[in-house]
Amino acid sequence: MTLKIEKVSAGYRNLHVLFDASSSMEDEKITVLVGPNGSGKSTLLKTIMGITEIYSGDIYFNGTRIIGLPPHEITKLGISYLPQVYSTFANLTIRENLTMAGYILGKEEANERAKKALEDFPVLVGYSNRRAGTLSGGERQMLAMAMAMTRKPKVMLFDEPTASLAPKVAFEVLSEIRKLRDDFKMTIVLAEQNARRALEMGDRAVLLVGGRVMYEGGSKELLEHKELGKVYLGIRQG
Repeated sequence: MTLKIEKVSAGYRNLHVLFDASSSMEDEKITVLVGPNGSGKSTLLKTIMGITEIYSGDIYFNGTRIIGLPPHEITKLGISYLPQVYSTFANLTIRENLTMAGYILGKEEANERAKKALEDFPVLVGYSNRRAGTLSGGERQMLAMAMAMTRKPKVMLFDEPTASLAPKVAFEVLSEIRKLRDDFKMTIVLAEQNARRALEMGDRAVLLVGGRVMYEGGSKELLEHKELGKVYLGIRQG
């Protein structure tokens, strides 16, 4: 397993959110984090990136213990995190955003990777000199993905990438995420509020309830589970 979480308890100062959470994210698979609002999905992603307070437990990436490492060191190891908001620089152009994303690289390499990232997301090619703040919600998500790709990550963590997007645009964003798995053999961890849509596209699933892991296994199996899907995700069998 590329990413392994072992009995992690974490939160924010005196706010305890995760309780003994354990999970293994399989290589080159999409693992979907689902659960009711406030169940700890976003906190789990932030904990992997080292931006919460971790009370106990361990996290390993390719066999390396990453608990206690600062976020920029975790990024260098090959993990990229796309938060729900503030994932782009609104006042900078698309090209400038891509250059900023390569801050851990040399200038020449950063420019080369920025060029390649534009090729991977052709919808952005004609807009390279537009400010990110003028883009639509879906285009900004594509830019955020392109920025992450400049760092050539092995794992990408997505926090609610379709929030506030129209259904058609949300479908396009999820399709691009699926392409990252298929075309780049990438490991994806996706926190998504629309459980049915996420489970339909995912390979694996982790159901969080009250900061605890209630289920880990196949995403389709969770989608078809009569009790768990109905009680915790509001999914009714059609």
